[in-house]
Amino acid sequence: MEALEKSLLESVVHGSIARGDVTKRSDIDIFIAAAPSSFAVEVALEKVEIPVIRRLLVQATPAYAMKAYLEMDDSMRVSFPLMRMRRVEREFYRFGGETSIVDLRKNLRVSGVDKRLMLIEPTCLGHRETSIMGREEQVAKTLGVSVETVLDRVHALLKRDMVGRTGVFIERELSSDETFEQALKRLADEKPAVRRRLTKPF
Repeated sequence: MEALEKSLLESVVHGSIARGDVTKRSDIDIFIAAAPSSFAVEVALEKVEIPVIRRLLVQATPAYAMKAYLEMDDSMRVSFPLMRMRRVEREFYRFGGETSIVDLRKNLRVSGVDKRLMLIEPTCLGHRETSIMGREEQVAKTLGVSVETVLDRVHALLKRDMVGRTGVFIERELSSDETFEQALKRLADEKPAVRRRLTKPF
């Protein structure tokens, strides 16, 4: 995040790292909501010699924005959207808990919901966990997100519990000589669903 900050790229970390309920198995997910280009992000990391082992194009569902993923290892990645996101997509990060580098430096934690649909609220001695089921409107207010976002995540996570880990609509690893923008254009040329999502106004 400091490397991105040096290149004037504002990022957040989301999930358990932001909430504070971390374990040894916790992933480190860094997200850039408004990356000017994939080139700018990759150069920012290269400047401080942060190695990227995999570059992926990922689209969770046909309705979701295509995103770029830069993986440093199995547990650390930087991602950013390659097309405009819907409000529900952007609020996904706040729903799970997101925080900035400024707050990380202050050792501040934030509230967010984990994959068990438990609201994690930091306390001075640790954190408090409560189920969000039946409290969707209250949780939306607590997290500063829309009720639509809470209901969308409840639906997705309950479905995951019923059918097991759900796959993604598209996941494509880039070759070393192509940019994310080039790969996205090729996919849009090949797949009408990607082309429609790319041009859909919100």
